Amino acid sequence: MKYILTTCIVLATASISVAQRQIPADSVIITKHETTIKGQRMSYAAYKGTQPVWDEDGKAIATVDYTYYERDGVSDRDSRPLVISFNGGPGSASVWMQIAYTGPALLEIDDEGYPIQPYGTKKNPYSILDVADIVFINPVNTGYSRILDKEAKKSTFFGTNADIQYLAEWINTFVTRHNRWTSPKYLIGESYGTTRVSGLALELQSSQWMYLNGVILVSPTDLGIDRAGPVDVALRLPYFAATAWFHKALPADLQQKDLTDMLPEVEQYAVNELLPALVKGGTLTPSEREAVAAKVARYSGLPEKVILQNNLNVSTSQFWKELLRDSGYTVGRLDSRYRGIDRRDAGERPDFNAELTSWLHSFTPAINHYMRNELNFKTDVKYNMFGPVHPWDRSNDQTGENLRAAMAQNPYLHLLVQSGYYDGACDYFNAKYNMWQMDPSGRLKDRMSFIGYRSGHMMYLRKEDLEKGNEDIRRFIQASLPGKGVPAKY
Repeated sequence: MKYILTTCIVLATASISVAQRQIPADSVIITKHETTIKGQRMSYAAYKGTQPVWDEDGKAIATVDYTYYERDGVSDRDSRPLVISFNGGPGSASVWMQIAYTGPALLEIDDEGYPIQPYGTKKNPYSILDVADIVFINPVNTGYSRILDKEAKKSTFFGTNADIQYLAEWINTFVTRHNRWTSPKYLIGESYGTTRVSGLALELQSSQWMYLNGVILVSPTDLGIDRAGPVDVALRLPYFAATAWFHKALPADLQQKDLTDMLPEVEQYAVNELLPALVKGGTLTPSEREAVAAKVARYSGLPEKVILQNNLNVSTSQFWKELLRDSGYTVGRLDSRYRGIDRRDAGERPDFNAELTSWLHSFTPAINHYMRNELNFKTDVKYNMFGPVHPWDRSNDQTGENLRAAMAQNPYLHLLVQSGYYDGACDYFNAKYNMWQMDPSGRLKDRMSFIGYRSGHMMYLRKEDLEKGNEDIRRFIQASLPGKGVPAKY
């Protein structure tokens, strides 16, 4: 018996070593589920699959994996919205919003977003599946998506405009396969995903002739909108103030105000006083320079001396290191509520991103368990939380202008922006600036809305903002659906 057992082990090992570790180009597994959302019990189907990316000759050169949730019992699918969801990076899978925001499964974390054990997911009582079907898409090399043709050029996938072009074609195929052409359609993107969906809004219209009802930007990037020099410096200050307020580092008169009562004062100062002062640069008199430093110190929680030493220009990375330096902590980049501990208190930037390590701690085991055990998707291919997509061609990023053009050409198209006040990578005041610059005439502002949340980049990790954020999306979808027979015209 001992000999036979040993032989079996050797044979099993040999078979594993020759097995191919690859994902199918075209596949789908359908599972059935039940949930309760906003007190309403419902059932739904989850389609876990892969769909090819073809070259001009119809050859599958890559495959993109997705999860599509479709509510059961819908009698009129033509009028039911479809939400097409992306995360960012570039190079990040759609895991974040799939199991922590809008989808029917919800990450097991505490009410503020910190990891707890045992890892896993539960039902999401706040999901938007009650009002819309949702597809979560993993671009090439994220999640289980992979390049299949070794001869395929990486530039086909890895660049701002290449990414938009192949995904638009992929979405066309997906919508056709699932018979959703007549449905109202929405794009939602987070972080770099906002760059992606802003470009897709126009690309879908101009190249696929697919028109949308809404675009939702969660923690948006700069969307190719220039803000170099003094503008960049001035726009950081409201984020600094929000973070300092959270850590109780502001003067007493500011600290005693509520966050959203305090921030407008800082915003006004940043635009009306700080920006003009920064434009003057070296022509500022010593007294003017000291006055600016004192005001920036008041709103940022930083020592006035540090601000002067940096010529009124403190970078975000230095802010994360400096704010709590005397307490021995750093603050997180994507969510400055999180604190980290560095090897030494000295230095100009944190050793690591305190928030991201926390998130990977809880998300990675949960998504791997969820795919295999809940969606029955069994593979030895690694789920790439972050995949190899570099070098990424960022040239000719006109995505903010693309979104503006799409809105101008499509009177049905509305925009919702969601930002966390404590996000230092894609901060909320820069998100507002995007909207101001996208609409210089002011004639689109009635179709643009901004909502801030008391958390960071993934504001939905905080339970209160999870519920509010989903409800805000739900209201946005319902408000942006035109009445029956209402034409798309100015």
